[in-house]
Amino acid sequence: MRSIWKYLFAALFIVLPFIGNAQHLPIVRPEKVGMDSQRLLRADSAIEDAIKKGNIPGAVLAVVRHGKMAYLKAYGNRQTWPVTREMTTNTIFDMASCSKAMSTAISTLILCEQGHLRLLDAVNQYIPDFEDWRDENGETTTIRIQHLLTHTSGLPAYFSPAADAVPNPDAAIDRISHMKRLSEPGTAFRYSCLNFITLQRIVETISGMSLRDFSRSHIFAPLGMNHTDYLPCAPDASGVWRNTSLPCWADPQDTAGKWREFVAPTSKQTADSVLCGMVHDPLARLLNGGISGNAGLFSTAEDIAVLCAMLQNNGAWNRKQIISPLTARLLRTVPRFAEQFGRTYGWDCYSAYASCNGDLFSPETYSHTGFTGTGIVIDPATDCSVILLTNVVHLEDGGGTVRLRSIVSNAVAASIIDR
Repeated sequence: MRSIWKYLFAALFIVLPFIGNAQHLPIVRPEKVGMDSQRLLRADSAIEDAIKKGNIPGAVLAVVRHGKMAYLKAYGNRQTWPVTREMTTNTIFDMASCSKAMSTAISTLILCEQGHLRLLDAVNQYIPDFEDWRDENGETTTIRIQHLLTHTSGLPAYFSPAADAVPNPDAAIDRISHMKRLSEPGTAFRYSCLNFITLQRIVETISGMSLRDFSRSHIFAPLGMNHTDYLPCAPDASGVWRNTSLPCWADPQDTAGKWREFVAPTSKQTADSVLCGMVHDPLARLLNGGISGNAGLFSTAEDIAVLCAMLQNNGAWNRKQIISPLTARLLRTVPRFAEQFGRTYGWDCYSAYASCNGDLFSPETYSHTGFTGTGIVIDPATDCSVILLTNVVHLEDGGGTVRLRSIVSNAVAASIIDR
């Protein structure tokens, strides 16, 4: 009996730090925050219909209002091959491009708050070899940090690394620094992963920390987001890609990789395996080794709900001021120079990529989506956030989330009855 208590106390000491730091939102009935639970069932129907049609394997939906979790539900499966595993509300998702908004953009603005950079600063102030725009007459126009954040820098959208590439962030930033610019900065919108890889280098140059460590210490750890992290990876001597360090939620003694049990896998890798616990995006994985400004963050619906609540609470949560109230407002405001494009500093208000906002939320709504099937929608006017997480790329890229996101946002917005 004494040995049993010994193990119980040992387990308790392992778990207690995570319990003490966890700051998940209180879960309430929708009616407690002015929402109609029957109307919310329409979102269930849309998601279940998408699963039945084979558009997605499963999903997790979270609805946040007035700092409380009004709805949290899992649907379908998180894995369908080579084994079937049921979706759960604590499933950890590859957030793909939502990493840009959740991590890179907020980290950049924290450095702005700290006086380390201005959004008007030239990119080549921090990356000396980074070339500005040059017209046919040889006249140059400076590419600035604000252009990277709003996707108006003129950089191409992407480049595909070689299939046998190995992590080399310096090579990636060198290629971005010298590749052809497609338009004068500030004159055209082109959604580009390269903008945010460039921002990553700026954050890391100024802070002396990896983007993973900076965002963890300044955003995720203070918020108690204990299942949000980048997952570094690299090929071993035999060429097999493996994780090179454990995520923040893993037991330090976990050598068997049990931490992957709740990670939603993405694409097929071999005849009998899927990508699980390594970022799906090839550029983020192959050249940046899993820590990348454009993708690489993994998270859960409950963790993201805390982030949304913080943004809606003027940058503060649980007596911690993560960002200033003016910075929180800046993240949801389209700057004057980019009004025709609809992008904020890292998020999206009304560009062509913002259909996930739906039709009923206010014009102040801002959002971001990820290629893997993730999406976050925040409406400041109604103080309501919608987090819809799927792994639509399991097992094939594509699928049906664009229309689904809009329908779910409409169902959630229509359930608000206290306006």
